[in-house]
Amino acid sequence: METFDPTELPELLKLYYRRLFPYPQYYRWLNYGGVIKNYFQHREFSFTLKDDIYIRYQSFNNQSDLEKEMQKMNPYKIDIGAVYSHRPNQHNTVKLGAFQAQEKELVFDIDMTDYDDVRRCCSSADICPKCWTLMTMAIRIIDRALKEDFGFKHRLWVYSGRRGVHCWVCDESVRKLSSAVRSGIVEYLSLVKKSINIIKKYFEEYALVNQDILKNKESWDKILALVPEIIHDELQQGFQKSHNSLQRWEHLKKVASRCQNNIKNDKYGPWLEWEIMLQYCFPRLDINVSKGINHLLKSPFSVHPKTESRSVTQAGMQWRDLGSLQPPPPKLKQFSVSPSQVAGIIGRISVPIDLQKVDQFDPFTVPTISFICRELDAISINEEEKEENEAESDVKHRTRDYKKTSLAPYVKVFEHFLENLDKSRKGELLKKSDLQKDF
Repeated sequence: METFDPTELPELLKLYYRRLFPYPQYYRWLNYGGVIKNYFQHREFSFTLKDDIYIRYQSFNNQSDLEKEMQKMNPYKIDIGAVYSHRPNQHNTVKLGAFQAQEKELVFDIDMTDYDDVRRCCSSADICPKCWTLMTMAIRIIDRALKEDFGFKHRLWVYSGRRGVHCWVCDESVRKLSSAVRSGIVEYLSLVKKSINIIKKYFEEYALVNQDILKNKESWDKILALVPEIIHDELQQGFQKSHNSLQRWEHLKKVASRCQNNIKNDKYGPWLEWEIMLQYCFPRLDINVSKGINHLLKSPFSVHPKTESRSVTQAGMQWRDLGSLQPPPPKLKQFSVSPSQVAGIIGRISVPIDLQKVDQFDPFTVPTISFICRELDAISINEEEKEENEAESDVKHRTRDYKKTSLAPYVKVFEHFLENLDKSRKGELLKKSDLQKDF
C-alpha cells in the first residue's frame, strides 16, 4: 500500500511559508498597532524543526525579519510566548534575573484527551463528529463567561489542528494580568454553572444518543456513582427494564424529582440532572497553560506537525497518520484512507473559528497543507508564470495565492477579528485624547 511520504513535508512547508502564510495579518495582530514601543520585538516565538529540533527565544524586528526567518527555517510547528522585558534572542546577554516575562494574551487550551473518561466513541488523540460536540460546548460555555461575566471583548478561538481548541483573549488590560489573576479566572470558569442551558441544548443528542452513556451496566454504574446511594436500587431496576439511554435518563429524572418532593433535598430533582450533565459535558481546562505568562501555545496558522507513522484501522482499511482526507497534490503519492471520519493526521492548519458559526465548524473540512498546495498547483501554468515574472512585492503575491485556496475563509475570520481589535484600540486612543483636551 502506498502512503504519504513524510520526506515530502519539507517541500510543502517551503511552499506554504513562501506563498500562503498570512504574514501581514499575523504581524498586525501581534504588533497591536505598534502603540507600545518594542512590543513585537520583545515577543518570543519558538520553532519546532524536522526531527523534533526545538528552538526557543526567537524574536524579530519586524514583519520582514519574521518572514525571512520562517522561510529560511520552514518550521514544522510555531509556538507563541510572552512579551519579555528584553529581546528574547538576546536573553543570554541580559543580567541574571533581569529577563522577565511581562505580558501575554490570556490563553486557554482545551484538549479532547482530557475527556477520555466520558466519551465512548474515541480515545487518545482520535476524534470524530460524535465527540467534537464537546469542543463546541466548551467554546460556547467559556466564550459566554469571558464575554458576559468578565467583559472581555477580543477573543480569538482557534482549532489546534488535531484534537482540540485554543482561545486567545487579546484585550490590552487582559495581556497585563498577573499569574495569580489568570489562575483566579480559570478557577472561576471551572466552577461557574451558569451555562447549564448551553449544555441542555446539546446533551440529549450528544450524551444519550451519540455517546449512549447509559447503554449498559458498566456505563450506568458511572452515573450511579454521582447520585445518592439511597436511590441506587430504584434506578437499577428501572435501567434494567428500559431499552436505551433516552429511556433510562427519563427514569432517572422521574426518580430524582419524586425524591426531591418527598425528601425536600436539593441533592435531588434538577440539581442531580445538572450535576451529571456538568460531569459529562463541562469544559476541562489546563490551568497551567492559562496561568503561566511565559507558557507557550501553538500559533494560529501553524501546521499540525505529527510525523509518526501510527497506523489506524477503520472499516477494514488502513491509513497512515501522515495523510490527508483530501486528495494529495499532483506528483505526490496517492494513499488509502478509511471512509470513516477519524482525525489524527498530518498537516491540518491551525485555523481561526468563526464564533458566529461554531455549530457548523467541522475539523474534518479544515484544509491540510497538502490540499492547499494542490489547489495552488491547479492554477494555470500561464497565470503562475505571469505572477512569478511580475515586479511586485511578495506580500501582494502571497495575498493573491491564499485567496485561491481553501485557507481564504479562515484568513477572513482572522481579519474580522483584527478589524474589531483595531476599532477598539482607536476608540481608546480617542478617549485618551479627549480626556487630555479637557485638561
